[in-house]
Amino acid sequence: MKLESVLVIGAGTMGRGIAQWFAQQGLKVELLDNNPKAIDSAIEAVNQSWDKLSKKGKFSEAEVKSFKSHLSATNWESFNKNCSLVVEAIIENIEIKNTVFQKLDELCHKDCILASNTSSIPISSMAKGLSAERREKFLGLHFFNPAPIMKLVEVIKGHWTNVDLIAEFTTWFETAGKKVAVCNDSPGFIVNRVARNFYGESLRITNHHDMEKMREIDNVLKKCGGFKMGPFELMDLIGIDINYSVTESVWHSYYNDPRFAPHLLQKKMVDSGRLGKKTKGGFYDYE
Repeated sequence: MKLESVLVIGAGTMGRGIAQWFAQQGLKVELLDNNPKAIDSAIEAVNQSWDKLSKKGKFSEAEVKSFKSHLSATNWESFNKNCSLVVEAIIENIEIKNTVFQKLDELCHKDCILASNTSSIPISSMAKGLSAERREKFLGLHFFNPAPIMKLVEVIKGHWTNVDLIAEFTTWFETAGKKVAVCNDSPGFIVNRVARNFYGESLRITNHHDMEKMREIDNVLKKCGGFKMGPFELMDLIGIDINYSVTESVWHSYYNDPRFAPHLLQKKMVDSGRLGKKTKGGFYDYE
């Protein structure tokens, strides 16, 4: 497998992080989003990140210049239809994802590989509406936030995915410095299935918005459990709305198994618009 160019769909936190990481591997990367302002903002943020890393000595000025030359904005009319790989990183909504993938199936070259960064939706449920040839080239590539830093990537085989493709991506990612977890196609895969209890039990312990208790839980899990971030810190970083959406998806996929049930506090936070760092306020304040 030889990857040369990548199209990333979705200019949110995950999409821009994935685009940044692929550009750092020397690939030509296009970033597409239905909101042009979101793309401009994402590319500006990535460029600022590279500039900061250069000042810290993580990358040379020449490397950063090269990275920036590899990343560009695009749209549905002008993106490279002959790209090697498309990674979808949009909202966790299967209907919207299916619409995107069916459009890509029609537009992209027959050898183009399609992948979803979904954190909870089974891969086969998105592949079933694609052409038979494309289904073999469809898989899950689940990165973790922040994608340029977090080593882990889940590589998920759908029902029709060519097994050789899984092996090739595993080798490619490991060569690029990622740690690969090859997963069966099940709701939440490995990490997000396990993580539902990491978040859920913490929410049930605090039960309501008590910042002092939340900070205590975060500190205990960091100091005693060895976690780099506590559950409330991590939900604020990810986005409480995104975390809640994933929790609902996994819960429904397991026939409302109470182990995976969302908590009322999550919904209250989403309804109030306190979504975490991106809104300057979530479980904690960031003003």
